[in-house]
Amino acid sequence: MNRQMKTSVLLRRFLPYFKKYWLVLAFDLFCAALTTLCDLILPLIVRSLTGIAAENLSQLTLSVILRAGALYLILRIIDAAANYFMQNTGHVMGSRIETDMRRDLFGHLQRLSFSFFDTEKTGQIMARITSDLFDVTEFSHHCPEEYFIAAIKMIVSFAILSQLNFWLTLIIFSILPVMLVCSMAFNMRMRRAFKKSRVQIGEINSQVEDSLLGVRVVKSFANEKIEQEKFEQGNGAFLQIKREQYRYMAGFGSTVRIFDGIMYLAVLMAGSLFMMKGKISPSDLMAYLLYVTALLTSIRRIIEFTEQFQRGMTGIERFYEIMDAPVDIEDAPGARDLGKVKGSIVFDNVSFCYPNDGTEVLSHINLNVKAGESVALVGPSGSGKTTLCSLIPRFYDVTGGAVRIDGNDVRELTLDSLRSQIGVVQQDVYLFAGTVLDNIAYGQPGASRAQVEEAAKLAGAHDFIMQFPEGYDTYVGERGVRLSGGQKQRISIARVFLKNPPVLILDEATSALDNESERIVQKSLETLAKGRTTFTIAHRLTTIRGAQHILVLTEDGIAEQGTHEELIAQNGIYSSLYQMYTEE
Repeated sequence: MNRQMKTSVLLRRFLPYFKKYWLVLAFDLFCAALTTLCDLILPLIVRSLTGIAAENLSQLTLSVILRAGALYLILRIIDAAANYFMQNTGHVMGSRIETDMRRDLFGHLQRLSFSFFDTEKTGQIMARITSDLFDVTEFSHHCPEEYFIAAIKMIVSFAILSQLNFWLTLIIFSILPVMLVCSMAFNMRMRRAFKKSRVQIGEINSQVEDSLLGVRVVKSFANEKIEQEKFEQGNGAFLQIKREQYRYMAGFGSTVRIFDGIMYLAVLMAGSLFMMKGKISPSDLMAYLLYVTALLTSIRRIIEFTEQFQRGMTGIERFYEIMDAPVDIEDAPGARDLGKVKGSIVFDNVSFCYPNDGTEVLSHINLNVKAGESVALVGPSGSGKTTLCSLIPRFYDVTGGAVRIDGNDVRELTLDSLRSQIGVVQQDVYLFAGTVLDNIAYGQPGASRAQVEEAAKLAGAHDFIMQFPEGYDTYVGERGVRLSGGQKQRISIARVFLKNPPVLILDEATSALDNESERIVQKSLETLAKGRTTFTIAHRLTTIRGAQHILVLTEDGIAEQGTHEELIAQNGIYSSLYQMYTEE
């Protein structure tokens, strides 16, 4: 995600976001044209008055002055009304575009597979979906406006000034391309500096998130100073990037100011020489200076906008870096709904490698599980137990072979219909910030309170929930921090009870619990597993003795399989693991 995209490419990809608002944009640019023309008429009014005064002062009557004043007042009223629309409706249009982009970005993130989130930091993603898009509002509103205004001023000014003195106009406008070339060098450096700044903000977000989520670990080891030092390093790096950024901005601004002075100098020197030779009148030179001032004011606005332009382009670039991340797991063309599931699952010569590093985790796994059977997976860490189960709901896709549910290759099914039939209970329970009711109802959106309570009773959670002062309306805190491990686990089990899936995956669901909580949760899991095809990843081997099939996975694949009694009798890997566990 570090390649820099061309500005022209980014602008071409960004333009479709204006499509919905083209009428607003068109009227906004019309108002911009009105305000610009109002500014450009003032020098003509001044030229007219000074010309009359220079030829015959007696002709500069009160009536002439009042008409000129009335004209200018009307122009100012038009200018104020047009500017109000630009500032109000134009900014709202920018905010709507930002909202649309954030919606698209969040939607794309929801479609990305686990492999993307395995490598990307949450803080970086948060920066892209929040702060990076804030600048898009100003960019999407001001970018067309400012460049449109500058174009009008340059074209109209060139036309009017050419009539006053073509050669002086040619001298002035010949300076502009040189100024443009010199400023472009600073522009590219500013763009790189802004991107580095955005990346570092994401790093700071990641570090802060990591430290705050792990605050209990930090305090238990009294490592507050270490966390402070880590933060200071990141914060200091951000300061260095900002220094670089402002150095380029200062160089850019100073370069333009130099050319600003050169243009005024050219008008004064060349204009005075032309006036000496009678090629331009004093009133025309006055108008000329006013037009050059208006032109330079527009250029200064473009210069001031350059910072916002580069911020906006950086935000758009980082937006498309995420949007370009491939969705490697999605519905295949012609994918069909799974329909009612019995629950038979077949692993047909399955192999799997992680896409980022190519490490082979599973190799030529063959397994046939009948509907309603219970399968337990044991083995050392890294042997692929969790990965094997993750292939069933297509959290990852196989790199060889096929996984079939009721005879259907899971890659040929819609993800919604497949995952709606599979329930997962993990060791690391995630509860959303909200109430107990909200978290259980997440298993079946739209479920009634009675259904939620019934699911909680089946999971053995109803009694402790009712002991809370607010019962099911109790706020659980961020990530369920106000609940114990056993309570969180039973709420997650209730969530799966409510979903009522025919296929169940239990990923070391009790390994992090104390003995009492494990006993209660294990009883809930046994109730949940009845009549369902169940895959249990086990750390505590005493919890799987009743499984119909136990698979011992190693780096070489399935080393042993059978019932508990059969594997104990084989006196192999499982027997050694079980003996070691029971001795502990």
